[in-house]
Amino acid sequence: MKVAVIGTGYVGLVTGACLAESGNTVTCVDIDREKIEKLNQGILPIYERGLAEIVHHNVEQKRLHFTTSLADGVRDALIIMLALPTPPGEDGSADLQYVLKVADDLGPLLQHYTVIVNKSTVPVGTADLVRQRIAAKTQVEFDVVSNPEFLREGLAVEDFLKPERVVVGTRSEKARKIMAQLYGPFTRQGNPILFMDERSSELTKYAANAFLAAKITFMNEVANLCERLGADVDMVRLGIGTDSRIGKRFLFAGIGYGGSCFPKDVQALAHTSREAGYDFRILAAVETVNRQQRTVLARRVIEFFGGSVKGRKLALWGLAFKPHTDDIREAPALYNIDLLLEHGALIAVHDPEAMDERKEKIRQPVALCRKPLSGPCRCRGPAYCHRVARIPKPRLQANDGTTQKQAHF
Repeated sequence: MKVAVIGTGYVGLVTGACLAESGNTVTCVDIDREKIEKLNQGILPIYERGLAEIVHHNVEQKRLHFTTSLADGVRDALIIMLALPTPPGEDGSADLQYVLKVADDLGPLLQHYTVIVNKSTVPVGTADLVRQRIAAKTQVEFDVVSNPEFLREGLAVEDFLKPERVVVGTRSEKARKIMAQLYGPFTRQGNPILFMDERSSELTKYAANAFLAAKITFMNEVANLCERLGADVDMVRLGIGTDSRIGKRFLFAGIGYGGSCFPKDVQALAHTSREAGYDFRILAAVETVNRQQRTVLARRVIEFFGGSVKGRKLALWGLAFKPHTDDIREAPALYNIDLLLEHGALIAVHDPEAMDERKEKIRQPVALCRKPLSGPCRCRGPAYCHRVARIPKPRLQANDGTTQKQAHF
């Protein structure tokens, strides 16, 4: 099948590459000309294990293409996937401007029956909005499908190629058959394709992420209680994780959740609940606890040094919100760095992936070290390190964590 993927962010690039890997002809579209030029040169904008190899292989096989032209990208496509950013607004609601703008642009470009697929994480009712916007500008038959992604950063390629389940929201039998054919290669071992209505599909994504965020937060609360009672949180984790009703995943205590999904999806679901007139109290508690938890490490360090870290050089290993990714959006490390800098500490950090392309997002100057163990440091201040260059001043940030210059679709 011929597939167009609009947006070459994390979800779009993984989706396009993996669909090409299964034999489809895929064109990825983005308005960021610099990004598309680099992709055509084999330079990826993100780090994800196994992704570069798949992209390069399918470009060589002429199954994967990149363009800045929406018209060229969707020409002859049977399926058009929208993998666009939905950053949180000031009230926590998901910003749909990119999704709806592309919906407006797609209407006049449709020439034959097409399945429009929402891969973006969007509020309940977005499929209806997209359908209305496209229908206002075309007489061509089409269907709008909700198909949320459940990719774990660091394991996204594996998750796409071997999904635990695929969720498809559509009431169209025609679209249902096409989506079943598209995902057939990935579900041959019995992993289910769950068909449901569009609104249930949209809510499924938010409910899944909110539940996992709540599970992480609950375990962090248990860890805080363990410290006061003299219990070992790792033993408690093992004790409850072997219960099949609970499961062992997402039970490791730490400094809170971050990344591009959990924070904004919890906020968006809470906003949707308020709009529906329902007080989703668990979500409010999850957000409150996570805000407190993400700086617990820095506060413990300050307490350890008697309340003052002024002039002390402190090293942090890890900038990304989780291993095997370069994504530092809402990473707890950034909040700890800020708090330590406010107390006068000199900060040096190391991360195997999340420095070169992400350093402009660190809000204050620190030393970025190329190696985790570099021996005695000859730093002349927090902005210098004998193994790194000075961090430039940050550019103005868009709500989705990209710079305004880079903000795409």
